[in-house]
Amino acid sequence: TIKGKVTDGSDKLPLPGASVTISGGTSGVSTDGEGNYAINAPANATLVFTFVGYTVQQIPVNNRNTMNVVLQSAAQSLEQVVVVGYGTQKRKDLTGSISSVNGDEIAKLPSTNPIAALQGKVPGLTISTPGNAGASPTVRIRGTSTTSGSADPIYVVDGIIQTNIDYLNPGDIETIDLLRDASSTAIYGLRGANGVIAVTTKRAVRGKTSVNFQTLTGVQHVTDKIEVTDAAGFRRLYSAQLANLNAAPFDYTNYTGDTNWQNLILRNALINTNSLTISNGGDKSSTVLNVGYNKQDGVVKYNSYQKYIARLNEEIRLNDNIKVGGNLTGFHFIDNPTPVSLNNAIWSAPIVPVQEGNQYYAMPSFQRAQVGNPIANLDRFNNTSINKGYRFTGSLFAEVRFLKNFVYRSTVYTDLGFNNSRSYSPLPFTMINVGENGVPTSTFFDNTVRTSIAQNSAEYRNYQQDHTLTFEKELEGGHRLNVVAGFTTLHSSSTILGGSRRDTSLNIPNDPNLWYLGIVNENNPVFNNGGGSIQSTAGAFGRVSYAYQSKYLVNATIRRDGNSAFSPANRWGTFGSVGLGWVASEEDFFKNNIIGISFLKLRAAYGRLGNATIGSNLYQPGVSNAATAVFGQNVYTSVQSAYIPDPNLRFEIIQGVDLGLDIKALNNRFNAEVNFYNKTTDGLLTQITLLSTAGSRPYYTNLGKITNKGIEFNAGWNDKIGSSFGYGVSANLGYNKNTVNALGNDINFQLLGNGGINVTETGRSIGYFFGYKQRGIYQTPAEISKTAAFPDSQPGDIAYEDINGDGAITAADRTYLGTPFPPYSYGLNINFSYKNFDFLAQGQGVAGNKIYVQRRNANFAVLNYETNRLNAWTGPGTTNVEPILNNARGNNYLFSNYFLESGDYFRVRNLQLGYTFSADLLKKISIQTLRIYFSGQNIKTWSKVSGYTPEPQIGSALAGGVDNGIYPVPAVYSLGLNVSF
Repeated sequence: TIKGKVTDGSDKLPLPGASVTISGGTSGVSTDGEGNYAINAPANATLVFTFVGYTVQQIPVNNRNTMNVVLQSAAQSLEQVVVVGYGTQKRKDLTGSISSVNGDEIAKLPSTNPIAALQGKVPGLTISTPGNAGASPTVRIRGTSTTSGSADPIYVVDGIIQTNIDYLNPGDIETIDLLRDASSTAIYGLRGANGVIAVTTKRAVRGKTSVNFQTLTGVQHVTDKIEVTDAAGFRRLYSAQLANLNAAPFDYTNYTGDTNWQNLILRNALINTNSLTISNGGDKSSTVLNVGYNKQDGVVKYNSYQKYIARLNEEIRLNDNIKVGGNLTGFHFIDNPTPVSLNNAIWSAPIVPVQEGNQYYAMPSFQRAQVGNPIANLDRFNNTSINKGYRFTGSLFAEVRFLKNFVYRSTVYTDLGFNNSRSYSPLPFTMINVGENGVPTSTFFDNTVRTSIAQNSAEYRNYQQDHTLTFEKELEGGHRLNVVAGFTTLHSSSTILGGSRRDTSLNIPNDPNLWYLGIVNENNPVFNNGGGSIQSTAGAFGRVSYAYQSKYLVNATIRRDGNSAFSPANRWGTFGSVGLGWVASEEDFFKNNIIGISFLKLRAAYGRLGNATIGSNLYQPGVSNAATAVFGQNVYTSVQSAYIPDPNLRFEIIQGVDLGLDIKALNNRFNAEVNFYNKTTDGLLTQITLLSTAGSRPYYTNLGKITNKGIEFNAGWNDKIGSSFGYGVSANLGYNKNTVNALGNDINFQLLGNGGINVTETGRSIGYFFGYKQRGIYQTPAEISKTAAFPDSQPGDIAYEDINGDGAITAADRTYLGTPFPPYSYGLNINFSYKNFDFLAQGQGVAGNKIYVQRRNANFAVLNYETNRLNAWTGPGTTNVEPILNNARGNNYLFSNYFLESGDYFRVRNLQLGYTFSADLLKKISIQTLRIYFSGQNIKTWSKVSGYTPEPQIGSALAGGVDNGIYPVPAVYSLGLNVSF
């Protein structure tokens, strides 16, 4: 009998529930609550010590009776097990590019969505996080590779493919693995083109029962508001504008306000996240129950989001060879959307008071058609819209081990979702026309005072089954072989149904339970809408992983995949990958001659896969509603061809090459990873608009090719000074160059976005900004006569560059002005620990992109001004940047780089200070661990962006990078508690 104790290498505490097995066998034991174990084993056996989140150790017995073992955290270690398609691998055996993030790092951050916590941690990963409550982030891995298809990665939760993980509680996540290169994702066939984010949820530790509770409460605050003029500044600029127009002076007599509309609409808001996990690991079963509740109030008044989560994971070992289990998840959210646009607060004149005489809301006569009174709109639509959703997921699996080296696993999964939304437009408030001393009225915008009800519902269903057969064996001579074969099917369907009804006088109580179409006069017409989709995929796949003496690595995959979205002749494809690795540090010449480097691996991989994420059945005709007309009490809706079908439509083909290097040195204190990649998407799924005698129609076809190539670098240093002080520093950098290689068949074809402001064409990056280039401001008539200009240019107008040199400024002088998608992304992570204290700092940024400040078009209308207009041209020599205050000069608000700002920024993503109470103290009160911490998130940003946030708007491939008063990303100051029993 061999006895001993298993402890944590960092804090020397025992590890209860660690697994101790005999190498090559199936039986084993678990350590007790003090980390002790006892196992019967031959004198020449090798014991294998494992614990979730720690490096596996294999130690020969060598006739010993006592073996005390210290396990080290497996974060990014060579023995760490990471998720690959339909299986797992040790990190040291990988030939692709896969990064891992520990779930504990995610749970520490104040966010209702776990993906937001990945910012700055992984090279090549770009995340844009909206600031409104409960919003889902947009994620891009290694650039944008499609024009009209989806560029979102897929999520694989415990082996099940998902489109998002909004329903997961951050406290329920064990690890997240990001599969970035084509060779790693090729086994997912038509689903893996944009990368894979694999999530492993928590499992119980064998022989251990525990209860963990995590809670965090924070305050959100908008640190960077848009700088607009106050009342004095507005009067100065508006008066100057009227003078430049030779218009009559404005009468400010009744406009006595000095209102900061942003301060009235924005607020400090609370965020609270809670997670309770109960786990029990027995000899025959493993149970984990996680329940959570998160609530986030938006920084815009009346915006809020709540979600409730319950998830149960269960595994039962029937015997040494058979295991069954599954999970159940219930998810419910309540969303109260932002009731007004923030542009109203930016554009409304500060000279207008909120209320006139503390009785009626004030309405400016000269702005009522554009923005009205933001507070009146905010109060009118206070909690008049609500979205609710329910999601239920469940899976069952059975796993059978036979003939020692074979494992068969079968999994079935279902995902059901139900969303409904109701909104109510109440009667307008009575207002006073400030400028005209008019009588109170509620018909400023039309002559019909009316209210309305809208009701919409959506339902979706996903059914998936996976079957895999795995063979794994270690052969004599250092050969290791792992073979996986399997097949999978996925069926998805959705339906939507909605309607709205208006009334001329009904004012319904502000109660969502009454917001149904039937409450409105049944004689009033109903406007209906609806739709749905059905799509199925099926595939067979295989993977072979081979290692020889841990030096030479081969990973190869193949998949045959089909998708019902395409015609029978075009729905099937064959995909695959091959990856090679050479662990040079295992060579004798390396060991004998190289000092200080403990691990060095070179990798090369190629992958081919597809992208089928586009609407269903676009290869055959479809119909949609056209015009709607009301005659009497009846509504008549005509139908039309929804699109022009393309019977030859097929999925996109993605091919990628990846070269990489992994290194560990100086007693594993230093680690680094470098990746070079080149990924090409051919046959872009593209929506274009064709004109016909019946009007314009969308047409989906395969058109063109895009390449993303770049480099990723990640390096870290971890060390200890003495027994009490530890620290770690890591940095990552990603560079991606996006190029449209072809578009159309030998024609000068362009795809336009935002009315031609974004252009996609051959030889440039996707969706680049296209417009005039400002070279200054015309100062005198003499200057205009000597240089290229528009025929009607005057002093004070923007001077544009004559790009084609023809002596005139025309549309032909528009040119490339920059890309909305950042080519550079980077992150910095620092952590310290001293005795029971710990501190971490995380920063993240991007560089090289431009942001179109679309909201600044309002500077040329009868709206409030941003403070840059205080420097407007007033005469020769006054400025060479800001044009004259004159909204009749149309040439000045043509799209040019005047409206673009540098998107470069660096943001302090998180600062956190924590304290963990000593085990001796906690033992007296029956607590296992207790940690408290204070954190500040998004507390400082260095940027030249004038808007609420510099984070790039990357959701649209053809029309990205637009700031039209986007929602602020707030700073969050929070307190957290993590306690285990």
